[in-house]
Amino acid sequence: METTEQPQQIQKMVKEFALMTAGSAVLAVGVYFFKFPNHFSMGGVSGLSILLGQLISSELITPGVMNSVINILYLILGFLMLDKGFGFRTVYCSLFYSAMVQALEHFCPLSAPLTDQKMLELFFAVILPSLGSAVLFNMGASSGGTDIMAMILKKFTGLDVGRALLVSDVLIAAAALVVFDIEAGLYSLLGLVLKSVVVDTVIESLNRRKSFTVVTHDAAGVCEYINHTLGRGATVWKAQGAYTHQEQYVVLTALSRHQAVQLRNFLKQTDPHAFILITNSSEIFGKGFLRA
Repeated sequence: METTEQPQQIQKMVKEFALMTAGSAVLAVGVYFFKFPNHFSMGGVSGLSILLGQLISSELITPGVMNSVINILYLILGFLMLDKGFGFRTVYCSLFYSAMVQALEHFCPLSAPLTDQKMLELFFAVILPSLGSAVLFNMGASSGGTDIMAMILKKFTGLDVGRALLVSDVLIAAAALVVFDIEAGLYSLLGLVLKSVVVDTVIESLNRRKSFTVVTHDAAGVCEYINHTLGRGATVWKAQGAYTHQEQYVVLTALSRHQAVQLRNFLKQTDPHAFILITNSSEIFGKGFLRA
């Protein structure tokens, strides 16, 4: 039993670390190539780093350096105040993200934005970091920074953490109005709004599953296909048609999007008169899905 489970656990761990590395890399690319050169300070540690990098005029203290320093300080604070609640995944992602930003700064120095299309660069400054952050959040990790402060506030105070972080992000974005100019400040505030929408949308898309409710006369055939072909479970109960009073069965199951297409095609071929209700869901808890 142990010999079969161990390779699966190792494979799962490798896959998770590959996804965390990819998410952190996408986040770093978006921040360095699009946020830093355009002065888009859309909250968080990267936004604060952009502001401090401008206020402290030194060749050695760049936004990338400030980003690493602030993240490391947050990690130390997390180790001191969060103990076991402080996740190893967050430590790994935070260090990898900070190191990659500095590596990009060293090997790909930028003296100006990549293009002269400010709005185009804003979209990439929002989409790439939001995509990377969503992948990390979906795996129970984060890039550290203000997320660590949120954990600390949640543990030691009764503050509404989400609202506190939103206020701090708005203040950081608005500070660009003073530190840089009105254009940079307005783009930063717009980017902050877009970021929250994109992160929520990506997380919901990554977790999207299909809930199937099937009313059929052949519950045994449907369940056999679900159990043995799709490898999923199902719940069955007896029902009666309100108009015909005929005895039928209701089959309830939850599937991935690919499996949903397979089951729909199967029902179309084998039981074309079945009544099928398909619902999108991004929060399904249980075996084979999210952990409660």
